[in-house]
Amino acid sequence: MKILLKNGQVLDEQTGKLIKKDILIVGEMIAKIAAEIEDEEAEVIDVDGKFVSAGFIDMHVHLREPGFEKKETIETGTYAAARGGFTTVACMPNTRPPIDSVEIVQDILAKAEEAGYARVLPIGAITIRQLGQELTDMEALKAAGVIAVSDDGVGVQSSKVMKEAMRKAHSLGLPVVAHCEDDTLAKGGCVHDGEFAKRYGLQGIPSEAESIHVARDILLAEDIGVHYHVCHISAEQSVRLVREAKARGQKVTAEVTPHHLLLCDEDIPEPDAMYKMNPPLRSKKDRAALIQGLKDGTIDIIATDHAPHMVSEKAQGMELAPFGVVGLETAFPLLYTHLVLTGELTLAELVEKMTRKPAELFGLPYGVLAEGKSADITVIDLEEERPVDPNTFKSKGRNTPFSGWQCKGWPVLTIYRGNITWDQADIVVTFEE
Repeated sequence: MKILLKNGQVLDEQTGKLIKKDILIVGEMIAKIAAEIEDEEAEVIDVDGKFVSAGFIDMHVHLREPGFEKKETIETGTYAAARGGFTTVACMPNTRPPIDSVEIVQDILAKAEEAGYARVLPIGAITIRQLGQELTDMEALKAAGVIAVSDDGVGVQSSKVMKEAMRKAHSLGLPVVAHCEDDTLAKGGCVHDGEFAKRYGLQGIPSEAESIHVARDILLAEDIGVHYHVCHISAEQSVRLVREAKARGQKVTAEVTPHHLLLCDEDIPEPDAMYKMNPPLRSKKDRAALIQGLKDGTIDIIATDHAPHMVSEKAQGMELAPFGVVGLETAFPLLYTHLVLTGELTLAELVEKMTRKPAELFGLPYGVLAEGKSADITVIDLEEERPVDPNTFKSKGRNTPFSGWQCKGWPVLTIYRGNITWDQADIVVTFEE
């Protein structure tokens, strides 16, 4: 099968400017990129000056399957990913049962392959049943296909267990992806311990609940040499700690979410569970530190922490509703509109944080628009403007704080391994085996 994308605009690596290119896809690979390509055997798609990027990579999503299929499935989650321009997603292990066995890993990979919308990279649990006590068989999990280990959803409370996990993971070449949260400080809280919490009499979660674990883990990882990655970083102190570790040459990396880049606790209009996520939206000062950290390279990548819940769950209110917001379908337009078009980031910087950089951090052969690479491609209309509408989401989740936000830069065509997985124009292409 051949697909020829005509008249696209791609980023020039030297100048960061958009230049016209055609792209020929043969089978699962990019065969040629040139100013002008003709191929009578190819299906021609005129993308009419739209921006063509490598497919986005999200290293932190919750696909909920197994165990929480009412919230999301591998099929619905990866379809949402395709709609958002993502061709690769890494799924977190806090399912039921957790991703702590070879059988669960194999089942996830089989279902992702069957769905065919996006590549799914399982992240295995650090501890059995994510109870923070006994390490999983990381060697078997790696052989089955996990690309990192994490107990995301809960912080590993025992320093001894975390140090043992780091030693084992390092011996296997697996990154440790850490949800950083000290339960003695965070338990029972539902929002950041700031002005909003005080105004409404809500129990807060202080920034130190995150940064204390970041500091502990950096110290534990220093001598071991493991690749230590901080999930959904949210606090100024955490950014400072990561920056200092990088300055010492330590292999410490971090991710930040669109919601932490664009919102702070002062933006929450009322006790509305659509604004409840973990870590919580923090102060204006924290948000500014996150943007600066992303710009100067302290924070390496952007990840959505896509966390779908049922409408009935979020309707329980700020104190009782589960933590989490969805993000796969809105990440690029939100960040393009509210960071790139406002001058905080360049288009090249945003794309790098969502493609090449996550691939580099985790040793993945994706994230690059180049000849001989996998045909994982996203076409984006940088001029199309419309509001975020949860009713149109392909995810089962509708839980977003961004409903109604006007955005430009919507993905209109997603190609994964040479197959069209999302087409806003409803072009139908049969999947090839």
